[in-house]
Amino acid sequence: MSSSSTAGPFRDLFTVFKSGELSRRQFVERATALGMSAGLALHISATTATAQEATPGLSGAGAVAPSVNTENQERGAGGELRILQWQAPSHLSAHEATGDKDGLGASLVSEPLMFRGPDAELIPVLITQVPTVENGQLAEDFTSVAFTLKEGVLWSDGEPFTAADVVFTLDWIRDDANNAVSSGLYETIDTYEATDDYTVTIAYTQPNPTWSDGFTGAGASVIYPRHIMEGGGQEANDAFKSTPIGTGPYKVEDFTVNDQVIYVMNENYREPNKPFFERVLVKGGGDAASAARAVIQTGEYDYGWNIAIEPEIASSFESDDSPGVLLVNPDVSIERININFSDPRAEVDGQRAEMNTPHPIFSDLAVRHAMNLGIDRQLIADSFFFGGDQEPPVVNIISGIEAMESPNNEVAYDPEAAGQILDEAGWVTDGDVRKKDGVELSIDFMTTVSQLRQKIQAVVKDNLEEIGFKVELKQVDGGVFFDSAEGNDQNNTHFYNDLNMFTSAVGAPPPVAYMIRWYA
Repeated sequence: MSSSSTAGPFRDLFTVFKSGELSRRQFVERATALGMSAGLALHISATTATAQEATPGLSGAGAVAPSVNTENQERGAGGELRILQWQAPSHLSAHEATGDKDGLGASLVSEPLMFRGPDAELIPVLITQVPTVENGQLAEDFTSVAFTLKEGVLWSDGEPFTAADVVFTLDWIRDDANNAVSSGLYETIDTYEATDDYTVTIAYTQPNPTWSDGFTGAGASVIYPRHIMEGGGQEANDAFKSTPIGTGPYKVEDFTVNDQVIYVMNENYREPNKPFFERVLVKGGGDAASAARAVIQTGEYDYGWNIAIEPEIASSFESDDSPGVLLVNPDVSIERININFSDPRAEVDGQRAEMNTPHPIFSDLAVRHAMNLGIDRQLIADSFFFGGDQEPPVVNIISGIEAMESPNNEVAYDPEAAGQILDEAGWVTDGDVRKKDGVELSIDFMTTVSQLRQKIQAVVKDNLEEIGFKVELKQVDGGVFFDSAEGNDQNNTHFYNDLNMFTSAVGAPPPVAYMIRWYA
């Protein structure tokens, strides 16, 4: 179908959002009312661009599900929604997803107990109300919580959703054999049980102010079906990756790994007039530039995910008669370079980058200090991003939370000082690559295949080689880089490189779940 007949209401909503008539909250509410999953709507509102400035968030909103008078909406009336997600999903198991591409692929099918709204407020999804101290479901000292599940919710195969599914999901995550990347969110849980068919109680080993993290959001917080997966071992896990059963608005009709997913309506979805779209196509392939062109210029697709290209290129696709629009909405995502503190080349019991093998170069604070001064972040921000106040260069990854925000946020580019630091630390040069105690200042730098990221890599390489490094640039397809498979030695989680680069964002305040990705 043409874009005008497939997702007209959704595109109209985009246009109104772009004009500044809608806040981010209103956009999310109306997108979900059209049948889009809340997770995808939140992601779109955060990562798709508005030519407007960021709309200040509203405060004091109640923890209730969005409602925008959709009583007369007809299920499936929107036809087909075509999404170009150029990094296509590799699987659809959210608790094994190490990147947005897989988590988003799962979000149309699998649901959590709660979502966070645009202003970080908790919204009930599979529960009747958000636990609070006032309603008696959350302990005053945050040592326990009780969830009351909605009754009448069905899995897409018609089986009832109950507290047994929540308990099973916690069992599954805590089983090391399943390699759940989300397991760190649940480490402080002491006990959990289903006290009846629709109540789950959880006790923590210590006060846990981030109790909601493991049950909130479309990624690594969703609930799995006990009746499908219990006792099935790896065979059941593998089957779920391609044909998940969920409580969400859609189910999978066809899935081709790293290519496309076709979703159709879940006839057992609990809201009879939703979803609005009859089918959803998530198509992979190409790159960010081709995705922007296919939405803005040709209208072949209704939405292009992760348009990570220079603003000038993206805006060049737009004209008065173009079928698509470019939306920019600043969020808290950060494109960052990660430094490996372990040696990616030393092997211990079959593992590389093992935490007890210090990196031969980056263990030296002087090297890291020199890198900090030797990379021109301002050039990168101004050349490849919006720069200015919209996408400024930073040296910290947490901002906006006073208790956790470092005052040491000055961005400085001083290659002369960087070289002096290396000299004083014993990294000497004869005009070529620096060395210290026989170790050459030679590193590799991995990221995904992306025009934008390759340009950033080139700047970083030039900057570091100017102060005496030798840098080898490496790229791999996003489907490989964000694939959490145990045998994948090129993914970001194994980190078998010296440096890698990708985007991530704080998902909730306080950002404990975000910070457990690091150790010192």
